[in-house]
Amino acid sequence: ADVAGGPSRGAGTVIGRLRGVFAARTAAGVVLDVGGVGYEVAVTPEALAALPALGEEAVLHTQLHVREDQMALFGFGAAAERDLFRTLLGASGVGPKLALAILGTLGADELRRAVVGQDTAALELVPGIGKRSAQKLVIELRPKLDLPDGELPAADGGPVAEVRAALEALGYQAGEIREVVGGLDGDSVEAMLRLALQRLGQS
Repeated sequence: ADVAGGPSRGAGTVIGRLRGVFAARTAAGVVLDVGGVGYEVAVTPEALAALPALGEEAVLHTQLHVREDQMALFGFGAAAERDLFRTLLGASGVGPKLALAILGTLGADELRRAVVGQDTAALELVPGIGKRSAQKLVIELRPKLDLPDGELPAADGGPVAEVRAALEALGYQAGEIREVVGGLDGDSVEAMLRLALQRLGQS
C-alpha cells in the first residue's frame, strides 16, 4: 500500500520501525495497518514466522528504500537484522532484493559466520550469487562484520554449513541444496539435516 503523506523523491525520510495490526500476507510480504494506513513490507521468512496471528499487533524494524519514483519497505524482527540489511546495501552490486535474499537464505548469524570465516560456498547458496560475487562480498563485508575476540563464530561455519556439507556428501547438487537450506532452523545439526532431507523428498 502507498505510504500516506510519503516523501517526495530524495526527501531523506526514514521509517525505521512500524507498530500496527498484522492485516494481511501478500505475495511481496505483509501488510501492517498503522493508524488506518496499510504499509506493505517485504520480510524474510524468519521475520514472517515470528509475526503473531493475523489481526494482532506486530512490530517490524524497517528500512525504506527509495529508487527513482518507487518506494519499498523492508522489515525485520530485530533492529540488528535491519542494520545488517543496511550493511549489505552498502556493498557494491547488492540491491534490496538481493540483500533480503541473503538474509532469508542464511540468516544473520550464519551470514556473519560465512563472511568472517570467508566461507564463500555458504554465500553461493543464495540465488543470484556466484563464486566471484561471493568472494567480492567477503572482501567488502569482512571489515564491517569483524567480531571482537572471543565472539568469533565457530570456524566450521555453523550448523547450516555442516548440513550443506552432509548433503553434498550424499550427492545432492548445489541447486537442490540451495532450495532446502533457506531459512533452515532446528535444535541440532541432526534435526536440521532431517528437515532438509524431508524437503528434498517433497521436491
